[in-house]
Amino acid sequence: MNYFDETITSLHQKLVDKELSTTELAQATLTQIKAMNPQFNAFITLNEAAGQAIEVEVGADQKLMGIPLAIKDNILTRGLKTTAASKILSNYMPVYDATVTKKAQAAGLVNIGKTNMDEFAMGSSNETSYFGAVKNPWNTNKVPGGSSGGSASAVASGQVLAALGTDTGGSVRQPASFNGIFGIKPTYGRVSRYGVIAFSSSLDQVGVLSRHVRDAAEILQAISGYDKHDNTSSAKEVPNWQVQGDVRGLKVAVPEEFMGSGVDAGVKEQVERAIQVLEQNGSTVDTVQLPHAQYAVQVYYIIASSEASSNLQRYDGIRYGVRAKDVHNLEDVYVKSRSEGFGDEVKRRIMLGSFALSAGYFDAYFNKAAQVRTLIIDDFNKVFEDYDLVVGPTSPTTAFDLGTRIEDPVVMYMNDILTIPANLAGLPAASVPVGLADGMPVGLQLIAKPFAEQTIFNAAQVLEDETGFLQQRPQMGGNN
Repeated sequence: MNYFDETITSLHQKLVDKELSTTELAQATLTQIKAMNPQFNAFITLNEAAGQAIEVEVGADQKLMGIPLAIKDNILTRGLKTTAASKILSNYMPVYDATVTKKAQAAGLVNIGKTNMDEFAMGSSNETSYFGAVKNPWNTNKVPGGSSGGSASAVASGQVLAALGTDTGGSVRQPASFNGIFGIKPTYGRVSRYGVIAFSSSLDQVGVLSRHVRDAAEILQAISGYDKHDNTSSAKEVPNWQVQGDVRGLKVAVPEEFMGSGVDAGVKEQVERAIQVLEQNGSTVDTVQLPHAQYAVQVYYIIASSEASSNLQRYDGIRYGVRAKDVHNLEDVYVKSRSEGFGDEVKRRIMLGSFALSAGYFDAYFNKAAQVRTLIIDDFNKVFEDYDLVVGPTSPTTAFDLGTRIEDPVVMYMNDILTIPANLAGLPAASVPVGLADGMPVGLQLIAKPFAEQTIFNAAQVLEDETGFLQQRPQMGGNN
């Protein structure tokens, strides 16, 4: 099964008309993934049971029934290994489903497999996975972005129609941009985090990656809503999102800080063209300021690392995953299991977070970061008093070469400078492909008011229709 010419609507119609059965669809998808995974390494585990499931008759009103969905490997799936791409969880078999997994299955979506990622979602290039780096289908010498790089690569290469990812500092939007697909992170609280392996609890959010905007809207609709198991999930009603592709009267803000000298010329050119498309279709566009956005990366790495150091203390060799051998006492179990089980980037963030939370430094680092986070939120609130949408580049560059930034964590962290502000403010945000620079995709980031995902979908659909980017195809590893 090649998904380049399919949408949820087209596949659904084939299932309703019995041109294709749900079992045939799952088997064809598994066959395609097995053929392509050696080249891209996008999947860690395949759900072979999906290809042997009992045939299901699909009704006209069951839009998602039988549609295969890839799930990032930090989202729990009962009876199917979930590793978070870490050695310490490499043998972990969940005994329950995450709420998003349950909701997806209740809507009829078929879990086809678990996608590769940066270890515990910590990374911007998908090079920190215990199971090896993922490759970008536009050029296999390039990274696919992180941490949802496996989900993005799987969609961009036509292995699946859509995939779930998680976004803590841009981990859905940045890989979507690098791979030329649509990726949306909803408002914090819109989707339950219950059963999602925690990295940074005040920032993590499940999102959707797909080639088509309408497909992402259908899937996000299915997994959104209040969950009694997650006390940060919102009770706000989930609207029936109808993607209209209409931006007439929309007031768009372009922050000066998002278009500075650090943005590559080719990226800036494509982003400016996309903004003109919004104007030509009836939007008004103004330049604004987000003065505290320049501190977002520093704030993010203190808050996220602090929360990570707390969340990851549960992996001690006793309760979950791999336990070190050749140990002589309980302390040995803790120290050796964690030393052998975690990769370098995870250890770096645990140490950074532990330092920021330690006595004598808490006020100077964590408290100060929390105060600046409030200033960033205030900046967005002021802009949204007058505007409906904030836009700019998703990433300052296109996908970079494998191995070129992994040894310099500060340079790697700066790659997320444009996506992090939306996470700190809990806002819905998306990346939509708008063109190519040096043969690699460029994404435009769309940030809306809390719970205004409809605004994002409408603007993204205009860009999907008007830029014609979907006519572009990766050369499946060759140089585009």
